[in-house]
Amino acid sequence: MSKKITRRSFLKTTTIVSAGVLVGSSIQNRFDIIIRNGSIHDGLGNPASNFDLGIIGNRIVVIDNLSSASADRIIDATGLAVTPGFIDIHTHTDIELIVNPRGESKIRQGITTEIGGNCGSSPFPMTEEDRVESADRWFTQYGFEADWNDIPGFYNTLKQKGIGLNYGSFTGHGDLRAAVIGRNDIQPAKDQLFQMRSLLEKSIEHGSLGLSTGLEYSPGSYAKTEELIELCRTVSKHNGVYATHMRNEDDHIEEALEEALRICRETGVSTQISHLKVCNKNNWHKVPYILEMLDNAAAILPVKADRYPYDAWGTGLSSMLPLWSRQGSTEDVLTRLKDYSQLDGIAAYAEDRARRIGGWDQLLISNCKTEANKIWEGKSIQECAEEAAMPPFDFVRNLLIEDRTNVGIVGFAMNEENLKAFLKSPHVMVGSDGSTAATYGALYKGKPHPRYYGTFPRVLGRYVRDEKTLELPEAIKMMTSMPAEKLNLKQRGSLQKGNFADITIFNPATVIDNATFADPHQYPTGIDYVIVNGKVIIDHGEHSGALAGQLI
Repeated sequence: MSKKITRRSFLKTTTIVSAGVLVGSSIQNRFDIIIRNGSIHDGLGNPASNFDLGIIGNRIVVIDNLSSASADRIIDATGLAVTPGFIDIHTHTDIELIVNPRGESKIRQGITTEIGGNCGSSPFPMTEEDRVESADRWFTQYGFEADWNDIPGFYNTLKQKGIGLNYGSFTGHGDLRAAVIGRNDIQPAKDQLFQMRSLLEKSIEHGSLGLSTGLEYSPGSYAKTEELIELCRTVSKHNGVYATHMRNEDDHIEEALEEALRICRETGVSTQISHLKVCNKNNWHKVPYILEMLDNAAAILPVKADRYPYDAWGTGLSSMLPLWSRQGSTEDVLTRLKDYSQLDGIAAYAEDRARRIGGWDQLLISNCKTEANKIWEGKSIQECAEEAAMPPFDFVRNLLIEDRTNVGIVGFAMNEENLKAFLKSPHVMVGSDGSTAATYGALYKGKPHPRYYGTFPRVLGRYVRDEKTLELPEAIKMMTSMPAEKLNLKQRGSLQKGNFADITIFNPATVIDNATFADPHQYPTGIDYVIVNGKVIIDHGEHSGALAGQLI
């Protein structure tokens, strides 16, 4: 831990890089915003300091004693922590910002930057057929018309709508693969792999942060390691990031992590292990070894990981089906579920998967598509099956058919002590693995995983203040400068002069998540102010309506 910052050492080592003002000599006397009397955490892991912070336009211009200065807006942060805005390095937010540009459930956590396109899924690139199918689905669900098939089109739509927080996206490998070779279990020919690399390169040149994979999902799961290595050579060439939902997170996690590290070694690509976890009770003992593998790799390779602070995961119910049955279009999957000649193999896999998780009572229905099936939301599959008077797999099959596979689940398959071990790793950052939602409108639906609403306040309240798993400067660093450095985000992620004014102000004594699995649509407590690019978005805990986010 660094020594306590004194005013003298601060003044000796800091100079203003915006507006040409030297701290300690000619202090700027007029600001757009001054934040006074707060406990300033720079995001770099240093102890807090007692200075004021001055903002002009979208930049931090002074960090000093500003008691004699004036401003259009003065925020009294007495008793509050003033930190860089949180960066959610792993989210599934994309079209949600078109549906509701405010980004409510995220910005109210103190998140000022969202990174979407994870786990191999992004709303680009798309073939014309996929575009039409997606546009029809989104219009039915949300009432907006989508007319893009690549990242420039998607980003232009976001720009036109305006967004309440900063946003960036990976290119999803599953969608990249589908755009070139379809959604079946086939390997790319040489020219197809070249086309995938070309499409990926174009995406990165137009703003994509790199490549993400979802190797437990179709069609990404059908890729061999060699395909991923070739694609990651393109990512590495452009200094992008490879974010991977690994091929396995339970019985074969060691092999899956080794595959990710091999890709990192052979290409030099900056690698991010998504939502690092070890699932199912029979595997919990592996956590120390997995952390040792990560430690050893991080000593010589550009690899880190992210994790959310919950012991339950969330995904689609179709993940309970064997990979071979998930090939092709939605119609192809439904045809197999209706074909009794194939059903025994599908059922055997699903039953075995449920057994390894701990039983059907460990799987909660979080979201259904059709109105008639919303009665099942918030109940375990075991409960639902008993109410429906049918075996659990039969209930699962019927639900997937009726809702055309659009069913979400939450699975309770992890361990609290292991969660704390992951959070304490110096190579792990905080990531929600959730989309933005809201307590009203089109995004107020189902019973999503509470991480959508509570991830960052939960770390600060439960694992810093209450459980003392982490020290506050350390936790803030995991949420700010670490992800900014990983993603090569310039002038974000720390409170320094000249940086963008992305700032979160919270009460360390009261900050906490309120979202639960039974009642997830609840905003957290204790996040008083959130500033994005110099504009106050959360003001006394309420959304101002301003849309000051930028595409990064």
